[in-house]
Amino acid sequence: MRTDMGFAGAEALREAVRGSVLVPGDPEYDQECAGFQAGDRHRPDVLVVADGPDDVRAAVDAARRHRLPVAVQATGHGLGEAARGGVLVSTRRMTGIRIDAEARTAWVEAGVRAGDLVAEAARHGLAPVNGSAPGVGVVSYTLGGGVGLLGRRFGYAADRVRRIDLVAGDGRPRQVTADSDPELFWGLRGGGGGLGVVTGMEIDLVPVAGIFGGQLVFDGARHADEVLSAWQRWTATVPETMSSAVSLLPVPDIPAVPAHRRGRYLAQVHLAFTGSREEGERLVAPLRAIGTPLADDLREMPYAECASVFSEPDTPHAYRSTNLLLGPDGLAEDALRSVRAATGPEAEAMCVLSMRHMGGAFARPPRVPNAVPHRDAGYLLYVLSPFTAPGEGADAETVRALHERALAPAAGCAVGRNANFLYGPQSPGTLWEVYGDGRAAGEGSRLARLRALKQRYDPEGLFRFSLLGAEGETGAPNDAPVIA
Repeated sequence: MRTDMGFAGAEALREAVRGSVLVPGDPEYDQECAGFQAGDRHRPDVLVVADGPDDVRAAVDAARRHRLPVAVQATGHGLGEAARGGVLVSTRRMTGIRIDAEARTAWVEAGVRAGDLVAEAARHGLAPVNGSAPGVGVVSYTLGGGVGLLGRRFGYAADRVRRIDLVAGDGRPRQVTADSDPELFWGLRGGGGGLGVVTGMEIDLVPVAGIFGGQLVFDGARHADEVLSAWQRWTATVPETMSSAVSLLPVPDIPAVPAHRRGRYLAQVHLAFTGSREEGERLVAPLRAIGTPLADDLREMPYAECASVFSEPDTPHAYRSTNLLLGPDGLAEDALRSVRAATGPEAEAMCVLSMRHMGGAFARPPRVPNAVPHRDAGYLLYVLSPFTAPGEGADAETVRALHERALAPAAGCAVGRNANFLYGPQSPGTLWEVYGDGRAAGEGSRLARLRALKQRYDPEGLFRFSLLGAEGETGAPNDAPVIA
């Protein structure tokens, strides 16, 4: 297989696209390759910064003719395996949004970020089923399923897709709906990508103009185990209109951090409730009873301010993350304490431990079936750590070992993994853990259907830089699950 397109091929591609075509050594190449994940960066032979679907089609067609692999990047938050060589299609300039307020729908191009869609929809008293970070790309988040702030009431983001525009491995553009191609439509929504380049998507919006929510922040040195335990018990009592999560993390002692949080180990409860303030205050009373919080910013807020519920970092950095989806009962007290202890301030690397409440609408099948797995999960448990270059602190291998050890006490309660919270290169068995159906991987299973779609729409294996796409490069995943 060729490893580059050659000067003539790159020049021909420049003639075919309206956007930019860059090769190593061009002044803008490094900047355009960079994404939010600073620990890994694509280094393609040719980078196409697309202005629209026609540019995407030209890039895929050129890659197919030259037998080069294709990677896609919008924001780079969820980068898994970085491309070395081949063609990178950047969709970051494709930022068009169209709202149909009467139909309660939005059309988003491939580079639209969640915060921009939230702001545009809020002008009409509507909201998408977006995630916690406003800088994340809407399309990539949705392809992986999409665990949103309003998910317990409205389900996965993938459940609310009406149409997907796609350039598949044959270079042909397709408008994919439940009527036009029901099997492909099934696999694109929740299948995690690897079937082509999505250039746009039509999604349903929900009639939410505001929420009651924010954060309760406790001193983790005193209350970490109590917060985890009390929150998990509390989740069994709340209605579907309440979505919540808990996160524990050590915060550096630096001027950029608010004084009341600086240098502390924090236990944070994140809340988003679509009912009244009065009902919300009543529901959170047991959490406030844990102790005097360092901060309590629960309030009624317009949905346009929903990013404050998690206050995710907005500065690119190097990080790794993995997760487990747990059964409806969550974790026993001793397992909770063990996971917490392994990720606390004494851990060999800084570690964020988070647990999100699932259930509710997450557990219900959508009106049009899709590939989202493990709807029986009650909780999403994940760990995230920054990492450095070897010799400069906690490197990627140290972080990987820490995460494996930290989640070990929870493995017996796991039903699988979530595709959207896997940051960094994955082992071959991860594909099975994300999309496997219990212990069955035969004909008709979710994984078998996704493999069949991959063979049909990307027979030459152009799209390798996703869980499904990497299978042919790294070998088929083990048919025996890693998770007990």
